[in-house]
Amino acid sequence: MADKALITRLDNRLDQLVNIDMGERGVEHLFEAARALEGQSLIGAAADTLMAVPEGGTVVITTGSVSRAWITPDLGENDGPSGAAAIARALVLARNVTCVLLCEDTLLPAIRNTCQAAGLFPVTLEQASIAKADKSLATIVMLPYATDDVGGQAQAETLMDELNPDLLFSTERVGRNEFGVYHSMRGIDYGMGRARVDLLFDLALERGVPVVAVGDGGNEIGMGKVADHVKAHVPYGDACQCGCGGGIGAVTSCDVLVTAACSNWGCTAIAAAMAARASNAKLLHTPDHEALLLDTMVANGLINSTHGIVDDNVDGFTRQSHIAVAELCRSIVSRAI
Repeated sequence: MADKALITRLDNRLDQLVNIDMGERGVEHLFEAARALEGQSLIGAAADTLMAVPEGGTVVITTGSVSRAWITPDLGENDGPSGAAAIARALVLARNVTCVLLCEDTLLPAIRNTCQAAGLFPVTLEQASIAKADKSLATIVMLPYATDDVGGQAQAETLMDELNPDLLFSTERVGRNEFGVYHSMRGIDYGMGRARVDLLFDLALERGVPVVAVGDGGNEIGMGKVADHVKAHVPYGDACQCGCGGGIGAVTSCDVLVTAACSNWGCTAIAAAMAARASNAKLLHTPDHEALLLDTMVANGLINSTHGIVDDNVDGFTRQSHIAVAELCRSIVSRAI
């Protein structure tokens, strides 16, 4: 492992890189608040927590955002899936874990193909156990999650008991506000057709299972940790447009919160920090990987939600921006690999 002082410097640079608020969403305020609570680099804290998962353990991951369910529940956003795939890949390579990804049944095909493009073969839980035992295949298990409150709570209890996860990880996953409403960044009710997977994360926190969350807007799982700052600095953070009486801020908290101007960038940086800790370049989410996943998400109909079009821009940032962030993350940690 690289020198600890060097790792700390690299972590801080990764933090600075992915929190440049190019989208003018107020993420720099959320970063400062989360950083003050953590007392160290957010990227570094996330990487340390992920690398501490027991060898051969189980990690539950969630991502995916049904984007316009009033038109079709089959339409998902392209911020989140590639980042989740990058983290799952790094975890499997670094810790030989079983990764179980949860999302809406309607989004499973697109996210499954994105994970496969990242190098993870989709399998059942039984098949993942065999692959983990003989270390012959990088796999991911994908399961649908209930889209109603009662079903979501029941499934949370079942999955926590059956999977006994060592860690939960969320990226770009919308959570409910204090009135139980799931909001978009524009402050409208986005709950239709949306998996209630935040209820699982609430239960994990109650049971003391570590939770790492990545977000870029304040309405995601984990942002409950900086709820007051979401209300003060994020558009619609204190008052939405749907009339529920609250803002867009999610109430579900986390142990480690990673903020980023684009959630995928946060995941790219965490994977780089994991690679630095392991001195293993295979854990990196490289520019070539990013380009392939952008193309895969387009081919599977995932939407650039900011512009309302299926293309290879994410959150309104151009394709070149995402590839550049991957290259810069690799460059930042290169001395430790």
